[in-house]
Amino acid sequence: MDLILWRHADAAPATNDSEPDIGRRLTGKGRKQAALMAVWLERHLPDSVKVLASPATRARETAEALGRKVVIVPALAMGADATQVLHAAGWPDNRQTVLIVGHQPTLGRAASLLLLGEEQDLSIRKAAVWWITNRMRDDEFRPSLRTAVCPDYL
Repeated sequence: MDLILWRHADAAPATNDSEPDIGRRLTGKGRKQAALMAVWLERHLPDSVKVLASPATRARETAEALGRKVVIVPALAMGADATQVLHAAGWPDNRQTVLIVGHQPTLGRAASLLLLGEEQDLSIRKAAVWWITNRMRDDEFRPSLRTAVCPDYL
């Protein structure tokens, strides 16, 4: 299984305490970041990738830059934990590549759980993609980081 973690792009700050965090939209910079990463992803993704996103506006807008069907998963909202991310993806048994668009620190913790065997606060930059693959090595499945890329380097 391949699991791709895509942190949402740059979003507008909350303007006041009464504005719900879930409704924050991408900034102009964030739309550019999402578009750059979408072009890179489109060159590398299989046709059958399943795209899952947090219900937060900034995550949905990031995912929509890809131009593919996006499934909104409430369990991926801000405050989700690493195990919810892995459960939503069907890790490790899903045979389909899954791309999840979500938030920090959840995505960093999910990556840490897979790659290091324990939850730690790994930092995934805004709009960055971490692609984790789970392949058979030495008679057992072992997750490894296939690539990590952010729009600053594209």
